[in-house]
Amino acid sequence: MAEAYFPVGPGLGMEENFLSLDDILMSQEKLPGRAESALPRLAVLMGQGASSAESIPEGSKLEIPLWLAKGLHDSKRRIISVELPKIYREAWRTVFSADANVVDLHKMGPYYYGFGSQLLNFENPENPEIAQTILQATWGGSVLPVSDSVCSLQTFIARFRRIMDSSQNAYNEDTSALVARLDELERALFQVGQKGLNDFQCWEKGQASQITASSLVQNYGKRKLAEVDG
Repeated sequence: MAEAYFPVGPGLGMEENFLSLDDILMSQEKLPGRAESALPRLAVLMGQGASSAESIPEGSKLEIPLWLAKGLHDSKRRIISVELPKIYREAWRTVFSADANVVDLHKMGPYYYGFGSQLLNFENPENPEIAQTILQATWGGSVLPVSDSVCSLQTFIARFRRIMDSSQNAYNEDTSALVARLDELERALFQVGQKGLNDFQCWEKGQASQITASSLVQNYGKRKLAEVDG
């Protein structure tokens, strides 16, 4: 008998869960970078050669999958350097601060929050700002201390309010337009809100599930009746 599949949630913060399909897909997202030394026999893997024997010369610009960038990153040996994707740079953080709801996160990167958390594995002077923008808003401030100065909590909080408001006011209707601009974490939150709304509507209509005796108890009762009748 086949067992039901229960989705495994993504890791929190800088941690990844390798049993999570979301984290596996997120690790395929690419980072802009540069080869700080020659990379032998990696040209094909990076999409820059036709032969497995070809190497990537020092100074080459790269588009590196996250999983490979984390494996090659070494602050002592300087194998590669990684740049911030544009959506995590200061210009976009300013946009989020002005009105986070106008940004199509799914188009810019379907794993905006999770991918941004993984960027903290690389040395970058903007890491504190990225953490404040993403992690403090998403995971309740458990990763890095928040300074009292600049903290872009609006990014997640402003979008969260709209997401939950939308999920609570869309009953028995097409929600594809409502979730089209959301990243995967936000879509999961929307589904949680929808489930809560549907459960409440069922309860209000008296359609909530009833408590019933288990089949084991029912069979035991039938057996006892049979013994009495016999």
